[in-house]
Amino acid sequence: MVSLAATFGRGAMTNHWRDIRHADLILVNGANPAEAHPVGFRWLMRAKLDRGAKIIHADPRFTRTSAVADTYVRIRTGSDVAYFGGLINYVLANRLHHDEYVRWATNAGFVVKEGYAFKDGMFNGFDQEQGVYNTKLWAYETDENGHAKIDLDHPRSVINLLRIHYQRYDPDTVARITGIPRDQFLQVARQVGEMGRPDKVMTIVYAVGLTHHTTGVQLIRSGAILQLLLGNMGRPGGGMNAERGHANIQGNTDHAISWDILPGYLRIPAPGQKDVKAYLDESASVRQHPRAVNFFGENYRRYLVSLLKAWYGDAATKDNEFAFHYLPKPAANSSWISIFDQALRGKMQGLMLSGMTATSIGPDSNQVLQALSNLKWLCVMDPFATTSSEFWQAPGMDPAKIQTEVFMLPATHWIEKDGSFTNSGRWVQWKEQVLPPEGESRHDHWILAELFQRVRDLYEAQGGKFPDPVRKLTMPYRNPRKPELDEIAQEINGRDLVNGKRLTTFVDLKDDGTTSAGDWIYTGHYPEAGNLARRRDGVQDPARNDPSGMGLYPNWAWSWPANRRILYNRASADENGRPWDPARPGIAWVNGKWEGDVPDYPPTTGPGPDAPLPFIMTGEGVGRLFSNAVADGPFPEHYEPVEAPIANPLHPQVSATPVAYRYDERAGRPNRFGTVADYPYVATSYRLTEHEHYVTQNVEHLVQLQPEAFVEVPAGLAAEKGIETGDLVRVSSRRGKLEVRAVVTKRLGPLDIDGRQVYQIGIPIHWGFVGITTGQHWLANALTPFVGDASARTPEYKAFLVNIEKL
Repeated sequence: MVSLAATFGRGAMTNHWRDIRHADLILVNGANPAEAHPVGFRWLMRAKLDRGAKIIHADPRFTRTSAVADTYVRIRTGSDVAYFGGLINYVLANRLHHDEYVRWATNAGFVVKEGYAFKDGMFNGFDQEQGVYNTKLWAYETDENGHAKIDLDHPRSVINLLRIHYQRYDPDTVARITGIPRDQFLQVARQVGEMGRPDKVMTIVYAVGLTHHTTGVQLIRSGAILQLLLGNMGRPGGGMNAERGHANIQGNTDHAISWDILPGYLRIPAPGQKDVKAYLDESASVRQHPRAVNFFGENYRRYLVSLLKAWYGDAATKDNEFAFHYLPKPAANSSWISIFDQALRGKMQGLMLSGMTATSIGPDSNQVLQALSNLKWLCVMDPFATTSSEFWQAPGMDPAKIQTEVFMLPATHWIEKDGSFTNSGRWVQWKEQVLPPEGESRHDHWILAELFQRVRDLYEAQGGKFPDPVRKLTMPYRNPRKPELDEIAQEINGRDLVNGKRLTTFVDLKDDGTTSAGDWIYTGHYPEAGNLARRRDGVQDPARNDPSGMGLYPNWAWSWPANRRILYNRASADENGRPWDPARPGIAWVNGKWEGDVPDYPPTTGPGPDAPLPFIMTGEGVGRLFSNAVADGPFPEHYEPVEAPIANPLHPQVSATPVAYRYDERAGRPNRFGTVADYPYVATSYRLTEHEHYVTQNVEHLVQLQPEAFVEVPAGLAAEKGIETGDLVRVSSRRGKLEVRAVVTKRLGPLDIDGRQVYQIGIPIHWGFVGITTGQHWLANALTPFVGDASARTPEYKAFLVNIEKL
């Protein structure tokens, strides 16, 4: 989310699953869609079989995706910035970029402010004491109107700084860092270089193999920069396509499950922002080009006020700034790892877990177990017992010494309720209840509603400090203790508060208190006409239901925003409104209107040299090759994982990113990082097709398919260690150990990394000490480090050091 928003103005999969069939080349990095997203993978195969598209799969393991790829590239986990950096350098050095697109649709010509520098692994503006960069120093030169100076030939133009930055990523350096042989890298680069032609288009498909790193934001942004240079953003068959996981990851993100956003990706207010103006000054983007629409920045107030009206109703008035002061303004980071860091410090009394199990998915599981032991109480809402609700029974734990009071509230499974899922491609689809709830289980939103009502009752009876945010929150449902998801969907859509009717578009949202919307990007999915997420006009009649012939199917479900299927689709046509490739149009200006997809552009505004620029969500009006919206650098740079087998060949004195958040060190605890001297092998984690994280350990047939925990060991390493398939092995890191079966395989192999042979070990994540196979006292994250990405605090699950020995 952070990486794509920093580049294009908003996060999420830019295209959609069906659209992948329009690609000529598919780069798959940090993903294994054939096994982890098998239904969506059909569209990669359709591109291959119907168009003759080529698939290039870069992955540490040879998987089922690799088996059908045209090229499999074995890559060292966590080195994708070097891989993409080498491709960027190849494209620029050979002038293979889509020049017209880059000049018009990117900030290539924007002049960077004097003082910007990068030397020996460090960008300018680093605060040594705080361990952070001052990102405001990564800015443009501006005129008296605040608009960026534009001069493509200026030595500090973005494109010239980009060339200099990536000149170091030559094929030999890429091979030295990634382990990809020079000749194979050049084979890939030549194919990628062809995708800068208007009649060609490439897509990049990725998943948590890119996000779950201390440099995850920059790994993804490097791919996005490549796509901008090739002119592949906004185009059918192009884009940056993030495969989201099991239901309902995309919908959860949209509706602000992350601590730092409000619904619709509005920022959470910060301390010192005492009024809406102060909040907007820090949150809303400003126009930096006279032809930038700056849609998000210009409408930020409308979306905020409409959200506050949805939450606080009549209590949100113009006189009290629409109850802005009711919103929390957290002074400290409250991301996932930070919560457990606070518990480790003894600064947290209680915790509620819903639909996730901290013990299994948290980094350094042994520290998470200790964090839960420090709590006074723990409440778990889940259909099944989890490794968190039973954490006190984990191997090595002494229940007599744990005072945490654990409450287990049985919640319904998603098949036991209706509601909507939002898939990877942003398609909101309504589902029906399949089975009635069992026993005394309740929907999780009913549990939360009941809990809220009881807390409010206590405030009403006893008072308390600042009770109004609780007392005046609206619960406008037939039964406030048991709201229906259909009611909540209507509330999310929003209303005209003057006539009471549901809105059809976020364009109608206002900042005067006359409209409400629980999430502005979902406005229009449930208008007065009905719940559009229920629509199912699909392949039963393609001629009628997909008149574009491009697989848009506009009356199948609903896609945010505005039922748009491809984000940034204005960039699919040139400055004059003509599709770059007439055979694969996204939108086109025909007879005074835009045809095709719902335009990501002012709908009645025509093209031309004076027309608004194509990326309406950025203040620049264009895609950002250079961006100050990330914490670890305006250009992506290769940094080694915190635990790495080599020092960084580019700058060994600054091997890992200096702004990764090292929780133990910040808290005064000893760092728990291993070195290659003691832990000589690289490990990475992954999922199996047969299991969905951990809940499926309760499904008998799936447990039969994958009954026992194992690790994959490359055949060469196994031979050195005398390990055979079926042997018990101990895999250990600085933080913990696993004692499981070995599967000896050629799917993993040695890599030549900076002149030394490096082996990688593969670890599936799914087992633990609950479920049908209760004998498997095993947590993959017993091995992973307690460290977070600088921008998102995402844990490092995909690259860490281990040792392995036969038992």
